[in-house]
Amino acid sequence: CFPEKQGGCIKIPIRPLFLISSRKGLHRMKQSLDFPKPRLCPVTKVLYLYNIKFIYMSAKIHFRDYNPKQTVLFPQRLDKDIAGNDPVRVVDTVIDNLRLEQFHKLYKERGRSPYHPKMMLKAVIYGYMNNLYSCRKIESALKRDIHFIWLAGYERPDFNTINRFRNRVKEEINHIFTLLVIMLAEKGFITLDVEYIDGTKIESKANRYTFVWRKSTEKNRVKLMAKIKALLEQIDEAMAQENAQGDNGQNFTPSDLMAIADELNRSLREGPEPVTKEEKRHRKEKERQVKQLKEHAGKLDEYDEKLRILGDRNSYSKTDHDATFMRMKEDAMNNGQTKPGYNLQIGTENQFILDFGLFQFPGDPFTMIPFFNSFAERYHGLPDKAVADSGYGSEENYRFMEEAGIAAYVKYNWFHREQRMHYEPNPFSPQSLYYNAEGDYYVCPMGQHMERIGTARSKTENGYVTESARYKARRCEGCPLRGSCFKAKGDRIIEVNHRLDEYRRKARERLTSEEGIRHRGRRCIEPEAVFGQMKYDMAYKRFRHFGMDKVKMDFAFFAIAFNIKKMCSTMARRAINGGNCPKQNPITGIAIILYAKNQKNEGNSQNMAA
Repeated sequence: CFPEKQGGCIKIPIRPLFLISSRKGLHRMKQSLDFPKPRLCPVTKVLYLYNIKFIYMSAKIHFRDYNPKQTVLFPQRLDKDIAGNDPVRVVDTVIDNLRLEQFHKLYKERGRSPYHPKMMLKAVIYGYMNNLYSCRKIESALKRDIHFIWLAGYERPDFNTINRFRNRVKEEINHIFTLLVIMLAEKGFITLDVEYIDGTKIESKANRYTFVWRKSTEKNRVKLMAKIKALLEQIDEAMAQENAQGDNGQNFTPSDLMAIADELNRSLREGPEPVTKEEKRHRKEKERQVKQLKEHAGKLDEYDEKLRILGDRNSYSKTDHDATFMRMKEDAMNNGQTKPGYNLQIGTENQFILDFGLFQFPGDPFTMIPFFNSFAERYHGLPDKAVADSGYGSEENYRFMEEAGIAAYVKYNWFHREQRMHYEPNPFSPQSLYYNAEGDYYVCPMGQHMERIGTARSKTENGYVTESARYKARRCEGCPLRGSCFKAKGDRIIEVNHRLDEYRRKARERLTSEEGIRHRGRRCIEPEAVFGQMKYDMAYKRFRHFGMDKVKMDFAFFAIAFNIKKMCSTMARRAINGGNCPKQNPITGIAIILYAKNQKNEGNSQNMAA
């Protein structure tokens, strides 16, 4: 009832409030009631509040049905909840189209039927794509992750089976990586014409403090040989001189020492029994010397075994004999501590891994030629262009690339210094002096001729011999520029490697050309980006196996997973942006369709899966 202006009341109809059964509807109803501003009479106010309380107390909450024990819990097709553009579909398509005939010879015809190698390969590679490098984690994913369950066809191999599979195919997996790269080249993702090369150090699984150093081993072996020589002289001077070989008996072998010890033991057994106290003391001393000689033989055998394992290296780890101690970029203590690891070299194009190699020495210059040989074995040819940083700019590498017909976009030591805006070369350096090729002489800043006096030869650690021409000034005494030119006694002598200077001149011309500038810009985002994604996005910072063969196997699996993951992201980006995709084919055509399909409904698919 509302009071009228003249007084009294009028009756207006009240809406049936009990028809509103939800809080949301109640809130809308309260907003829709357009009561006048004047105050309500007490009776109307009480009735209104009572109806509001009745509706609030009688509203019900409705939940979705929940029954985890129902008979049919999953849909008829398990891949219904897998997005059409999920990388697991690309992995399934790519592996199905690879030839795995070489895997069949690894299994026996009799016995229990093994798991299919395609299924095992798909599970391991997809695990590596999702940063699962442990066999136990892959086993757990095959039981819990719907993507792994669908990919494996509900097969459940345990971690031992997965590990045995990886070890069984450690030779063939490298061939699978090559087939994948060839497939990428055929479908337009890469060209194999240019290779961007770089390296990084990856830590081994070995213990960081089980090191063996060459210098300490050789020093201890020399000390041991001196002890052996002194001991032999004490035992029998005639026998020591008879069996000694080389200078001061330095070439004794453990077998020689054991033979001498056995001969002494036999002479002691066949000799008469000691009677007097002096004879007993003398016999006991001989027995002690023979025992000490056997101990020295065992220690000498240990040192020889360490030197055999070392080979040309300077160190190795006791828990992983193939690992060498190197300085890593990941230095938590920031003290330059060396750790056991391997030198990983990769070649990339469009951020796809074309080739990889693992080496036991830390230096990059000696890895380039073996790395090119590996590329030639994989693809039966060499790339047309090679791009690398100054760590590979050696005479041996330049010469190999020139003879192989490879355009070398490889920097040398001071290339960046020469490109600075305010760079001023040292006028007294050999590169700044005038050279007369016909007369084969240099001219110093004072105009004095420096004639050639000979050739200096040196050999690198890899066995390559370099030749440098030596030039000497006629007379430097009394020269006003002597203090700035050089400070040694006598006349100045310089050494110049003409072949290396010519290689550097050609490299400078290539690097400063328009194409060279483009390749220099690309090199920073090619292997460096791959290393960043590998170490930080995919958490692959340390090997999880012992031995060179198993480490190569592990990285081959990773390289295959990396390339497939990169292919998925490339196709997804091109499909979304509408760019030019690679040409259609039985493998990538299906993958592109899977990625391009339902791009507009991708958000809905993700909500449904969630």
